[in-house]
Amino acid sequence: MTETLNPFAIAQAQLDHVAAHMKLDPGLHSLLREPRRELHVSLPVRMDDGTVRVFKGFRVQHNDARGPCKGGIRFHPSETIDAVRALAAWMTWKTALLDLPFGGGKGGVICDPSLMSPSELERLSRAYINEVWRIIGPERDIPAPDIFTNPQVMSWMMDEYSKHVGYPVPGVVTGKPLSVGGSVGREDATARGGVVVVREASRQLGLDPAQSRVAIQGFGNVGGFAAMLSKDILGSDIVAVSDVYGGIYSAQGLDPHAVMRHRQKTGSVTGFPGAEPITNEAILELDVDVLWPAALESVITGANAGRVKAKIVAEAANGPTTPEADRILFEKGVFVVPDLLCNAGGVTVSHFEWVQNVTGLKWDDAQVHRELERKMLAAFHETVATARAQKVDNRTAAYVVAVGRVAEAMRVRGWLQSYMCLAPEAKE
Repeated sequence: MTETLNPFAIAQAQLDHVAAHMKLDPGLHSLLREPRRELHVSLPVRMDDGTVRVFKGFRVQHNDARGPCKGGIRFHPSETIDAVRALAAWMTWKTALLDLPFGGGKGGVICDPSLMSPSELERLSRAYINEVWRIIGPERDIPAPDIFTNPQVMSWMMDEYSKHVGYPVPGVVTGKPLSVGGSVGREDATARGGVVVVREASRQLGLDPAQSRVAIQGFGNVGGFAAMLSKDILGSDIVAVSDVYGGIYSAQGLDPHAVMRHRQKTGSVTGFPGAEPITNEAILELDVDVLWPAALESVITGANAGRVKAKIVAEAANGPTTPEADRILFEKGVFVVPDLLCNAGGVTVSHFEWVQNVTGLKWDDAQVHRELERKMLAAFHETVATARAQKVDNRTAAYVVAVGRVAEAMRVRGWLQSYMCLAPEAKE
């Protein structure tokens, strides 16, 4: 049977597997398999040449039993509604695993930002909020940056939402510039949280991070910071990195800061002096201690999982490993740090930003880093303890914790009962 690479089908299969393991109530299971609501929008944007283009956009709210939905907005030419649905579901589990008072949401617009001017991107950003503002807000659904969106885009979106409601609302989005309510520590939060759990995973396996060889597929914001922080904090040797144009490898190790400067200057990591070229596919199969898939979904599949040699797979991307690959890696003894744990640092610091916005407080770097490490460590050790106690892989264990929390919130709120259509009493 052909392995599915549809991200939403994968997200549902992951839930189905855990629901069977947990013996989850069938009604709750059915509710959790589908988003609670989703909005499809058409976004007319006047381009710089005077023409009008209509872009397609989405906002999916998977579950809000534990609090307002939370999740990024992607601008991507290959965006699909099934990818957005999957990412919204994964955000539900991620926020629950980290015990944040949020549910899961996600947004996307089908566009190619590389072909758009800053003024066109601003008009697109404002057009998106013009269509979705009624279903978002600090107590409803809080967007954030994702692929090809950034703090400037969030600033435009916050401003457009504030125009609609008539007053400034910094808490409507996170990932903003510091000047309009952003938080220190947000830029590298996803990677920093991942480095914390990779350090702990290394301890579980008896590895010395300072002696570890690391490969990173995807040298964007998360992958770039993962490389630099792995070197600066853990002392690891970064031997390979890649981006959409290709990768570079050096057995002697790369200076990730120099690679970042090269990428900023040339637009790619390729051509870095002194490094050998390597493909994105080959990076996944290098003989390293730690592999960071930090690009897109479904890059480790049943077809290549058997050739993965890393001792630790740190899933900085969302959904980089398919269910069939999960089974193979578990049987091989690979320690997978699943995405809903490994890349949860971003949403955790987004929560800190939201807290600061709604309370009017400001945290410094030390407090943000301290609280981030505390939350990541708690989630890591709960996941590992559950995996050992129930003799399951780390992803299943993380889901057991997360799904259990969401299901309990749904149960005590009476959601299943409220959705039941009770038959009328029989007449005598």
